[in-house]
Amino acid sequence: MRPVKATAAAVTAMTVAGAAAVAAGRFASDAALKAPPGRPLPTEPRLTVHATAAGRITLTRDLASLRPGTYGLAGDGMHAVVGPVLDAAPHPADTVVRRLHRVTHGTLEPGDEVRLTPNAHIGDPRSALGLDHADVDVPGELGILPAWFVPGARDTWVITVHGLGATREHPMNLMEFLHRHRFPVLDPAYRGDLGAPRPADGLNHFGESEWRDLDAAIRHAVLHGAERVVLHGWSTGATMALRAAARSAVRDRIAALVLDSPVLHWESTLRALAAARRTPSALLPLAVRAAQGRTGLLADRADEAAFADDLTVPVLIFHGPGDTVAPWEYSRRLAARRPGLVALRTVPQAPHGAMWNADPEAYEEALRRFLTPFM
Repeated sequence: MRPVKATAAAVTAMTVAGAAAVAAGRFASDAALKAPPGRPLPTEPRLTVHATAAGRITLTRDLASLRPGTYGLAGDGMHAVVGPVLDAAPHPADTVVRRLHRVTHGTLEPGDEVRLTPNAHIGDPRSALGLDHADVDVPGELGILPAWFVPGARDTWVITVHGLGATREHPMNLMEFLHRHRFPVLDPAYRGDLGAPRPADGLNHFGESEWRDLDAAIRHAVLHGAERVVLHGWSTGATMALRAAARSAVRDRIAALVLDSPVLHWESTLRALAAARRTPSALLPLAVRAAQGRTGLLADRADEAAFADDLTVPVLIFHGPGDTVAPWEYSRRLAARRPGLVALRTVPQAPHGAMWNADPEAYEEALRRFLTPFM
C-alpha cells in the first residue's frame, strides 16, 4: 500500500500545485484584463505632495515627477493639473517643484499621495472646456454606448477612443484643438466603461472584441452625416482603430488613423502590467496563458506585421521609448514595414498614453499637418 499511498500523495501534490499555478496566473493577468477605467495604471509610481504655494507644487523626486510637459495629478477624491518642472525654484534635494496650473476637484495637502495621469480634464466637454456638446446614444453590439458629440462644420469627423486605465475624458486633451479646426468629434464609451454595457466575462480583450463598439460609432457617424472619419485612438483604443480599419464593413469611410501609444503586442503589455503589480517573473508566462484561456486571444497574433499587412489608409503614430506598457519597438517596426503609409513621431520621456502631455504644442502641430488634407 505504501507505493500506492506515495503515488496518491504525489498526484495530490501535483494537482494542488497545478491549481495554485492556475490561480496565480489568473491573479497576475487581472492587472491588464481588469484594469479599472479612469484609474492610473500600476506602472505609475505614487508621489507624495510635500508643499503647495501660489502656482507651484512640490513633489517627491522621481523620474515620473521630472517628466517634461503637462499632466493631470490624481489622488483620493482629487484632480489637479501640473505643468513644467521649475528648476530655478528652491526645494530640498529629494523633491521636484512643478507649475501648478489648477486644482479642478478636491484639495491638495502636504502628505497626500498622488499619481501623474494623462487626463488633463475631468467632467464633460462643456464643464471642462466650455464646448457645446450633445450626449448621444450609439447602438452597440451589447447595448447602448454613451458618447459625447462636439459639432463642427466639416464632413470629416474625428472619432476618439481611449485605452487602458482611461475613460472618454482622456480625449478631451485634444477637443479644443479639433474644435478650433472645425472637425466634428465623436467621443464614445465602450464595453466595460462606466455607463456602457459590461462584457459577459467582465474582461478587457485588448481591442480584439472592443473594436466592434468602435465600428458601431463609425456607423453612427456615417448615419448622421459623416462622409469620412479619422480614427484617433490611444493604447488599446489605437488597437481598436487598427482592427476597425481592417474589418469594418464601412471601412471605406475611414480616411486615416492617428495612433497614440498603440498596443501592438498584447503579451508584452500584459507582462508589463503584471510585473508592475510585483508579479514574480516566473509567473509572467502563467499570466499570459491565463489570459489566453480567459479571453481566447491567440499568442503573438497581434503584432506589427499583421497590422502592417492590413493597412490601406495613412497612419500617424505618436509613441516613444519611454513607454513601459506598450513597447515602442513595435511601432518603429510597423512604420518601417509601411514607410509610404505610416509616419512615426517619436516622443521622448513620455509614459504610456501621454504623448500629447510630453509636448502639447509639438503634438498638435504634427497632428495639424497630418489632418490638413481633410480640412
